[in-house]
Amino acid sequence: MRQNNIRPESGNDKALLHAVGARQDVAFVARHRIARRLLPFLFVLYTVAFLDRMNVSAAALEMPRDLGLSEGAMGVGAGIFFLGYFLLEIPGALIAERWSARRWIARIMISWGILTVLMAFIRSARTFYLLRFLIGAAEAGFFPAVIVYLTHWFRATDRAKAVAGFYAAMPLSYVIGSPLAGLLLGISWMGLRGWRWLFILEGVPAIVLGLLTLAYLTDWPREANWLSVEQRAWISTELDREQLRKQTVHSYTPWQALCHRDVILLTFCYFFALVGNYGIAFWLPTLLKRLSGQSDMAVTLLASPPYLAGFISQQWNGWHSDRTGERRWHAAVPLLLSGASLLVASRAGTNLAFSVFFFTLTGAAYYAFHPAFWAVPTEFLGKSAAAASIGLINSVGNLGGFVGSFIMGYFVTRTRSFDVGLGCLMASFIASAFLMLAVGKRSKLDTDGEGKSANQCTPSAK
Repeated sequence: MRQNNIRPESGNDKALLHAVGARQDVAFVARHRIARRLLPFLFVLYTVAFLDRMNVSAAALEMPRDLGLSEGAMGVGAGIFFLGYFLLEIPGALIAERWSARRWIARIMISWGILTVLMAFIRSARTFYLLRFLIGAAEAGFFPAVIVYLTHWFRATDRAKAVAGFYAAMPLSYVIGSPLAGLLLGISWMGLRGWRWLFILEGVPAIVLGLLTLAYLTDWPREANWLSVEQRAWISTELDREQLRKQTVHSYTPWQALCHRDVILLTFCYFFALVGNYGIAFWLPTLLKRLSGQSDMAVTLLASPPYLAGFISQQWNGWHSDRTGERRWHAAVPLLLSGASLLVASRAGTNLAFSVFFFTLTGAAYYAFHPAFWAVPTEFLGKSAAAASIGLINSVGNLGGFVGSFIMGYFVTRTRSFDVGLGCLMASFIASAFLMLAVGKRSKLDTDGEGKSANQCTPSAK
């Protein structure tokens, strides 16, 4: 009779299996508890941020007539937000890493909420420009502070999904904000037109949420009394191991990170992506208004499908990028699709349904790009180096918001048509995709932190 080669489990084997199972249970519960507690709240904060950032695109349906502004002046006013944003982004990211992301996020929200309310009382182009610049400066550091904050709580293998969960606020803020803006534009209370109430009623929530942030968020896992001792120990150990692995391969200073080839490529990739996005986002309601001739409420509803589609594609692409561990193509392909869809949309002529359909495809592709993109810098940079690089990428990138808004305003004023401006935005998406593909690949050994010394390694994205 054949002997069975399988040995019965010893007491030590059973104890080891039990320990492994217990650790997996702790890890599972900790990951889900952290995600459930933090991501919905950060989602709400970012939704309010984007409502306040882009409410000027809906207000542009009435503001020019009331204030006597040209379309070119509206484009400058929309874009000047990003100049203030640019100046304080890197310092803001470093403050979030070295001081307190929670306190910095709260300060940002309270100050930009107050300034947004003041937008309701502007009477001239000069005050419009000034307040838009100050709102940009006040909001500077918010996005990198949240990305830095996520690195304090989520491992690299979970980070694209975490970014997708938080970043979902961007497209959904348009889905929520467009019909809300349409409703508010139709009111007139206390002698104030609807666009003025739009700024008041969308600025106050930022102030309230800023105060709530101080009480609700926790800066570090070791301070989280809403996790068990075992869960705090597990996530802290995992994140410490990740940081150690990065330092074993190469430890970058903030200045070295800012000069890193891949950080520079990512910065220009983001810049061109945002030229395309904000050029569309700010001018889409005006474009659809001219194309359809419908009411403000109908136009804001027509402008919503690209953002709803973007929410869906973003979640799927973030999940798939984490599942495969691949980043470059998950970011580059959506940008290529955005450019192609925008090209077709710009050739739609007066066909409203055709235009809305291809603008929807453009939005779906664009928003899918973000989760994989923002997972890249935190994979090879740690702590202050990651914070500085995220600040650089976001600050220079958001100048694309100024360029995109200005380009569209300039060509609409000069040609009385959107065609040339849309062609520039399409080219910008394509340029962004090729810059993303130029980011160097990392080897498997590099990713695992094994087999290479610091002077042999040239870290970059997967």
